[in-house]
Amino acid sequence: MKNLVLTAVLLLPVAAFAHDDHDAGIGQPGKATAKTRMVKVAMAAPMRFTPAKVSVKGGETVRFVLTNTDDRAHEFMLGEITALQAHAAEMKKHPEMVHDEANAITLLPGQTGELVWTFPKSGVVDFACLLPGHFEAGMQGRVEVRP
Repeated sequence: MKNLVLTAVLLLPVAAFAHDDHDAGIGQPGKATAKTRMVKVAMAAPMRFTPAKVSVKGGETVRFVLTNTDDRAHEFMLGEITALQAHAAEMKKHPEMVHDEANAITLLPGQTGELVWTFPKSGVVDFACLLPGHFEAGMQGRVEVRP
């Protein structure tokens, strides 16, 4: 029992940093099909996503094809802006943190990867690179979900 309590106490900070934004109303992981729309996004210098604005329809599933054209690692995380801001602050305190959430992908220089997401309702879903200093340098964007 003592070990169980100790383990729970040690994992508490990890649980506080790990968040499943797809539970926060931004959507959920999607399944790529022949009808899935593809959107190419470059992670590029100087700390930018291109394009930084994407427009989709509510209910649409998008296959983001992300390419890191920069000489440093970057990530793409979908979320609500205040959650992304808070998580960026935590990343400064814990730069070794590695994301393994369905709403995020990290790419090394030259890598290409995919993230498939379904946007069920209209509104705005933000995205950002939360590696220390990247968000603050302007590496962020948004998905506008139309009705």
